[in-house]
Amino acid sequence: MAAAPGRRRPTALLCAALCLGAALAVDRSNFKTCEQSGFCRRQRGLSPGQSPYRALLESLQLGPDAARIQLINEATKVPLLLELWGLQGNMTRIRIKELNPLRPRFEVPDVLVAEPPVERLAVTGRDEGSLELSLGPAGHRLLVTEKPFRMDLLQGRELLCSVNARGLLFFEHLRQRRDSDTPREPTAEEGAAAEGQEEAAGGTEEAGDQSEKPTEATAEAAEEPGSWEETFKTHTDTKPNGPTSVGLDFSLPGFEHVYGIPEHAESLRLRTTEGGDPYRLYNLDVFQYELYNPMALYGSVPLLLAHSARRTLGIFWLNAAETWVDISSNTAGKTLFGKLLDYMQGGGETPQTDVRWMSESGVIDVFLLLGPAPAAVMGQYAALTGTQALPPLFALGYHQSRWNYNDEEDVAAVERGFEEHAVPCDVLWLDIEHADGKRYFTWDPSKFPRPRAMLEQLAAKKRKMVSIVDPHIKVDSGYRVHTELRSRGFYVKTKDGSDYEGWCWPGSAAYPDFTNPEMRAWWASMFAYDQYEGSTETLFTWNDMNEPSVFSGPEVTMHKDAVHYGGWEHRDVHNLYGLYVQMATAEGQIQRSGGQHRPFVLSRAFFAGSQRYGAVWTGDNTAEWEHLKISIPMCLSFGLAGLAFCGADVGGFFKNPDAELLVRWYQAGAFQPFFRAHAHMDTARREPWLFGEDNVALIRGAVRLRYALLPFWYTAFYHSHRHGVPIMRPLWMEFPEDTTTFAIDDQYLIDRALLVHPVTEQGARGVQVYLPGKGEVWYDTVSYQKHHAPQTLYVPVTMSSVPLFQRGGTVVPRQERVRRSTECMQGDPFTLYVALSPQGTAEGDLFLDDGKSFDYETKARFLHRQFTFAGNTLTASSADPRGSFDTPVWLERVVILGAGKPGAVVLRPANGSETRLDFQHEAEPPVLTVRKPGVRMGDDWAIILR
Repeated sequence: MAAAPGRRRPTALLCAALCLGAALAVDRSNFKTCEQSGFCRRQRGLSPGQSPYRALLESLQLGPDAARIQLINEATKVPLLLELWGLQGNMTRIRIKELNPLRPRFEVPDVLVAEPPVERLAVTGRDEGSLELSLGPAGHRLLVTEKPFRMDLLQGRELLCSVNARGLLFFEHLRQRRDSDTPREPTAEEGAAAEGQEEAAGGTEEAGDQSEKPTEATAEAAEEPGSWEETFKTHTDTKPNGPTSVGLDFSLPGFEHVYGIPEHAESLRLRTTEGGDPYRLYNLDVFQYELYNPMALYGSVPLLLAHSARRTLGIFWLNAAETWVDISSNTAGKTLFGKLLDYMQGGGETPQTDVRWMSESGVIDVFLLLGPAPAAVMGQYAALTGTQALPPLFALGYHQSRWNYNDEEDVAAVERGFEEHAVPCDVLWLDIEHADGKRYFTWDPSKFPRPRAMLEQLAAKKRKMVSIVDPHIKVDSGYRVHTELRSRGFYVKTKDGSDYEGWCWPGSAAYPDFTNPEMRAWWASMFAYDQYEGSTETLFTWNDMNEPSVFSGPEVTMHKDAVHYGGWEHRDVHNLYGLYVQMATAEGQIQRSGGQHRPFVLSRAFFAGSQRYGAVWTGDNTAEWEHLKISIPMCLSFGLAGLAFCGADVGGFFKNPDAELLVRWYQAGAFQPFFRAHAHMDTARREPWLFGEDNVALIRGAVRLRYALLPFWYTAFYHSHRHGVPIMRPLWMEFPEDTTTFAIDDQYLIDRALLVHPVTEQGARGVQVYLPGKGEVWYDTVSYQKHHAPQTLYVPVTMSSVPLFQRGGTVVPRQERVRRSTECMQGDPFTLYVALSPQGTAEGDLFLDDGKSFDYETKARFLHRQFTFAGNTLTASSADPRGSFDTPVWLERVVILGAGKPGAVVLRPANGSETRLDFQHEAEPPVLTVRKPGVRMGDDWAIILR
């Protein structure tokens, strides 16, 4: 939840600190533009085509794992070190840092799951002014040009990407302040890091002989006001290390469509930023965010994808500091190299997208993900940062939240409401008012005097609860959490060494230093049942405000010159903070169960790698139709950046939706991975049954359809967990050569089998649905009507309509005996929906386990079943023979879309005699329903149409 009007404030001082107007709109003046951000202004002020950098090709050191080449800024004489790796799996890594820094520069830890395995590099060509390196067996070559320095990455004759082709490499070296007599001494940790960097450079003494050290004059010549101190509104950033920004440009010939770099309230396809601000990546608590805007929001993933009909590639910029991304359109034919490319490829002008990354500190560390298919790029990114954590099954159900349910009686009444109105629900949520004076890990003794009994009553109905635990800790000497953090020295520090304090919901608050692994371990220990009093195994966690949000801070966040573990400034680590909060919380849930049970943690802030720890959502949206629409491209962008478990607050956090908007939002939310209704405390109550019987029936229908499809959803999560593919996918991921799909973001695929077009227009009577795939067919899941693709289909809609199509050639498992919660349905039978391709074939799968533990991973206790229809026979077999899981669930029905009428339907078990099965056939549209095969889902069998 954002800092917002109407929320009860602890003190009048807090009111003044917030400085937020009463109008329901973002106050842009609270957040910087590029022009107001000194380093962005300096970076953007650099003109293309005037690069001062030269590659010292004679300095090449070719090791078994990497190539290292010195670069020299011929204006300042500052030497840099370029490191190049060819990585297994079709990736290239480029890192640029100072050769002899005055002190260490921050390099992002804990995001990569491991150091990626490398390919052996080789010099394959060399002449005056250039060098060619082979990057491994995939045929990728890197051409390094000496002056001005640039790199061109090719595969065969195809130019994939050019680096510094526009000459916008800009690396602000560490330097002494002109008015200082002596440089700051590095800390012990910094000194150790510097030694490690010197060793990695292959010895700096020998390398340093090949370039001059910068003189004081050249080092300081380019400085401008704000380089060593910068003021925004009433806040001054002291910048003790001076200007330290880094920037680099990438040219992508042949690409017109780029995606990713969440989080922005933006269309799926990113726009060019010429004439406006770049896209900003800087985790911020933005109140009432605007739509179609490059402003920063709550989370940041510095991954950009480029897609064309020929290939997909990705750029992963591993930097956790404030970052801006400029995107411009060009034609490769405007450059000499581009003209050569056009000649080689035999065409006219080649379209091109140029991307420029600019970060405030750190080093340049970038991974080029070379695909070539969309799923390959997703797998490459997952190999670096990990895949989506497999959530417990309950987390895929429906979640009911509000700021705030008032007390235990209110919780009980809401739970009864779901029971009485037959709306499935798995989880009830408690916001900040449940805690004792907003002291997290506690309960308000008057409102929630018996939390354990409340949780046990929910658990008796097979339901769970989520409580909020935010990372701002009330400064209160009587609050055990605060006193222990302070005594252990676990808070973030000010530049002067005292505990950093700011204003947030509790009033004066301090901020645990989640970059400190000891602090994270302590935080995790707080989720033990004997530490978090009143908690049980059915209580899970919501981490909000973890950008971090500081109402009294610059841009409603922490001061950049605050100091973290190891002496690093907050400016270096800012975008990592939320990831570390979610990491520590998830680890606490795992530890409390003795490592047995999977956690569920929702986080508002995120970074690359956050997918390993839980779910995310789009933040504090508004009950408006445009916000409903934007939830689709926002979650699609999250998925492309690895964050598969995404959703938006159903109904909108701010304002009051009318019945039509609320119903349509439930229908849309039921087809997003994370499905939660949530609302601001100043809104009217909006539980589903409060809008009349007609509307609760419509909402019930949407939620029940979600629950019927849970086997399909859970299997899709397993695919994402194993392979890194998004669950909610843009059409071009499955149909990469269909250019019509490249800008579509009002409809999407769930896994590869279902296509959904939520209704997001007020008063809509129909929607235009594009059905992709030359030679493919799609089936309406309600009428079973078959449609040939590609085509744009007008679909009439009523208030009960959710246009949903199953792809021909797929099998979708369902459980159609919908009950109050996922746990109640775990033993229920299955129905298989088999949608035949034009060739009369189909395939799909089903993942089953206990839905809560890590046994699927540690003990191979799972079933992964494969269903294949070919030659008029549906067969069930094991998709992964390593797994075994004893479950009584059985097959109740098979619905085959597009099937002719057979003379007989026969069941052939793996070990047993054939038996005839009852069936029913509808001629138009042709649908065959096979009743009660009665076989166990874990067994091998065949159903034969004769």
